[in-house]
Amino acid sequence: MKIGILAVQGGVAEHERTLRQVAEKYEGKPWGDLEIVQVRRESQLEGINGLILPGGESTTMSRLLTLSGLDKVLAAALQEGLPAYGTCAGMILLASNVLDTRPDAIWLHGLDITVRRNAFGRQRDSFEADLAFHGIDEPVHATFIRAPIVEEIGSGVEVLCREPEGRIVAVHQGNVLATSFHPEVSGVTEVHELFLSMCEEAGFTYK
Repeated sequence: MKIGILAVQGGVAEHERTLRQVAEKYEGKPWGDLEIVQVRRESQLEGINGLILPGGESTTMSRLLTLSGLDKVLAAALQEGLPAYGTCAGMILLASNVLDTRPDAIWLHGLDITVRRNAFGRQRDSFEADLAFHGIDEPVHATFIRAPIVEEIGSGVEVLCREPEGRIVAVHQGNVLATSFHPEVSGVTEVHELFLSMCEEAGFTYK
């Protein structure tokens, strides 16, 4: 399996480290042969079975995607069925509507959701919590850093996780998964494993 990580800005290394932890965990099995590629241009999408959109600064990522032309390429790939997983800023990019963002920001319409940027406050308001996550047996240790929340969902969107006050922080629709929080920062591999299972089930290869 070949997984791309969008590498225009943000927490690329953390996701790469988590995927390598998964590969070590499943050594000798199919996931033990994970190939990981950083994606900055369209040619680097070739052959991938899924794409991770990391946390970072969503408006900066938006601008860089527009400048490179990757915004249109990724939007089309998502419509064609490319599995994707976005954390924090990655969730924002995958949304269909974003609140409290710059007027020139773009998003990729991979999920029928409305998100609000920086909904939990500034960097000093970061926090951690153990949360029940649908599809994962044990609570997931979630790290929230200037995180968004999902304010509205479309009829085809499944809510996977809520934070302690009941706000939606993880969703799934079709081949797309997104979390407000950073499992890759917490040392959690189970969410990435869930995403790899989605990629296997989708059977999609970008050409």
